[in-house]
Amino acid sequence: MVKEKKIRVLAAKPGLDGHDRGVKVVARALMDGGMEVVYTGLRQTPSQIVESAIQEDVDVIAMSILSGAHDYLFPKVMELLGEKGVDDILVIGGGIIPDEDIPALKEAGIADVFGPGTTTTQIIDYIRGNVN
Repeated sequence: MVKEKKIRVLAAKPGLDGHDRGVKVVARALMDGGMEVVYTGLRQTPSQIVESAIQEDVDVIAMSILSGAHDYLFPKVMELLGEKGVDDILVIGGGIIPDEDIPALKEAGIADVFGPGTTTTQIIDYIRGNVN
């Protein structure tokens, strides 16, 4: 019997955002969905997120932000991944992100952005469907 490798997700709260209930709910749902989740905790720098993702050998970085700094922090994570030559990690974002900001985030390399009203099932299905 071949044991299937679990998808590994790094759940991160970049920047000074101190609200973590949402990311904890998503992390729990991902675990319930059969994924391994590493939660970095609050107030992580883009560099800390990238280093943790590499050290933990994750398949996905899932960032959550409510502070409005997504337009700097999310692209910075993508820039640092590029500098490290990492191109095999699916990076998604969520939180309070205005619709008009999403195209620029996707252009920077964020695979998708999940806002209020997104179900945890939608996030799980997206990850399963898009992890290499």
